[in-house]
Amino acid sequence: MPSDASTFTVRYTFDGPSLLADVTGHGHDLSPVSRNGGAYATVARNGGKALVFPTPCHDEPCPRIALRAPTTAELNPGKRPIRYGASVRLAADQTTKGENVMQKGYSIRGSQYKLQIDGLAGRPSCVLVDDRRTVIHAAISGVGVADDRWHTLECRRSGSRLSILVDDVVRGRATLPADLSVSNHIPFSIGGKGSFADNDQFQGILDDVWVEIG
Repeated sequence: MPSDASTFTVRYTFDGPSLLADVTGHGHDLSPVSRNGGAYATVARNGGKALVFPTPCHDEPCPRIALRAPTTAELNPGKRPIRYGASVRLAADQTTKGENVMQKGYSIRGSQYKLQIDGLAGRPSCVLVDDRRTVIHAAISGVGVADDRWHTLECRRSGSRLSILVDDVVRGRATLPADLSVSNHIPFSIGGKGSFADNDQFQGILDDVWVEIG
C-alpha cells in the first residue's frame, strides 16, 4: 500500500458514517447493485469495519451484489504505472472458480485491470488487458489465501512488469507489452462484475480497497 495517503487515486476503508465513501475526497463513492436479495453486512476490524459479502450459493436464484463507482477517466491508468490492492479474508469453503475483488473493464472488450481470487486453493491473481489487443496477462500467486485469515493483496504494474504481492511478498510475476494501455468507460467495481448471473461474486470479507495511478 502507498505509504503517503495523498498518493491514493481512490480508497475505501468502509469506516465511519459513510461506509461506501471514497476517503480520498476525489468523489469516487460506491453504490450497490444487487439481485435476488444480495446484500453486504459489516464486521468489526482494527477499530473500524469490514464488508461481508454473500456466502457461496449453489442453487439459483443466488444473491448477487457488487459495489460500483461512476465511470470516470480518472480511474483509467492508460500506459502509466498502477498499483491496487485490498485486504481479504476468505475461508476454504468460500472459494469458487473465480471471485472478483475489484475490476475496471472487461477482458473481452475495452481493456481491464483486475484483482481476483480463483479456484479451490484461493490463489489471487492480477490481470491486465490492453485496449487494442484482447490478450489476458495474469500474474498468479504461487500461494493461496483461503485459510480464514486476513491477507493483504497488491498488484503492481510498471512498464512491462506485472507483479502480485501477498502480505508484502512478491508471489507471482508476468511480462506485459510495454505499451499496454488500460482505458475504458466501464464503472470501477468491487466484489463482482455486477448483479447478473456469472458475476464472479466475492464471497468473503473485504477491507481497505485502494488504487494508486502514476
